[in-house]
Amino acid sequence: MSAASLRARYLGDAVATSSPQQVLVMLYDRLALDLERAQKAAAAGERESASDQLLHAQDIVLELLSSLQVDAWEGGPRLAALYNWLISELVQANIKLDTNRISACRQVVEPLRDAWRQAAASLAGSPS
Repeated sequence: MSAASLRARYLGDAVATSSPQQVLVMLYDRLALDLERAQKAAAAGERESASDQLLHAQDIVLELLSSLQVDAWEGGPRLAALYNWLISELVQANIKLDTNRISACRQVVEPLRDAWRQAAASLAGSPS
């Protein structure tokens, strides 16, 4: 087996055996990484690389939005609106290769990622 196929298998197993909270944190971790990479690529004028990262980030946000149960809690509609804003900003950042828009998205995503990570950790530590 190649190193790439072993890595893919490991990642697949990690996701399959993770709790929903852990999967959410994984998605946010990757979203933040995509935005960081996109910002660096855009700043360097590497349009294709930045676009690839931004498209993947859009895919993640679309997945987060589609899996969000808006009516499950009072913050659901606001989070859905935030996801829609992120999608719009990511599309515009990709069209215009706009590092300021990417930065604005990072300023929203990174604190959310940290909050979800903290919430997942507290759930993991709470008695069943």
